[in-house]
Amino acid sequence: MVSDKSKKLKVSEKEETEFDGELLVSIEKLQEMQDELEKVNEEASDKVLEIEQKYNEIRKPIYDKRNEIIKSIPDFWLTAFLSHPALGDLLNEEDQKIFKYLSSLEVEDSKDVKSGYSITFNFNPNPYFEDKQLVKTFTFLEEGTTKVTASPIKWKEGQGIPNGVTHEKKGNKRAPTDISFFSWFIDTEQKDDMDDIHDEVAELIKDDLWPNPLTYFNNEELDEEDGDEDEADDEDKDEDDSDDDDQEDDDGGEEDGGN
Repeated sequence: MVSDKSKKLKVSEKEETEFDGELLVSIEKLQEMQDELEKVNEEASDKVLEIEQKYNEIRKPIYDKRNEIIKSIPDFWLTAFLSHPALGDLLNEEDQKIFKYLSSLEVEDSKDVKSGYSITFNFNPNPYFEDKQLVKTFTFLEEGTTKVTASPIKWKEGQGIPNGVTHEKKGNKRAPTDISFFSWFIDTEQKDDMDDIHDEVAELIKDDLWPNPLTYFNNEELDEEDGDEDEADDEDKDEDDSDDDDQEDDDGGEEDGGN
């Protein structure tokens, strides 16, 4: 009986060794496949970047022509920003006055596309600052951080960031800040934490507003048309109610006369 048990143990150990060996071989083969897939994915990413670079060059003259047309439309960028569900909250009343002088906006990827992008705001001569062009640039660094740079704003005498107020911190609470487009613009703090690598405002401008600003400009017009239609409907309803009241008065008068 003892020899039988010993024999079974040896057989079990042998099977376990063979199983471990087969598992190891399978895992190694699987890793080879994953490495091969990784090479294909890297090649695909390079091809995608090449295509994006090519079409960026094709889009550029079209964007330039679009900007020229936009310049002939009063308050185009101001209206588009204000009509945007998120970006509209960034412009306070003073910002809106300054944005009336915004003549064009440009978003440009870096040459290799993946290294970052810049957003350029071109302004007509205005009573607020000397600059004709303000540029904010986002550069993606290899260590996973984002370097942010922005043109210094040369404010004219008596001018500055609209509603820019310095608040003292109380306890552990973050100091409140006044919302302003220009407060966002001058913020060039390097993004180190994973949650802060991407700039939401910049990405909304780059990926949402810039590709088709007409969508948001038209939103404002559609809202106004809807408002006019609602007012017209209310007026028609009031007229109908008034006609009904007049008819009731006439009917009441006839009944009184009959009596």
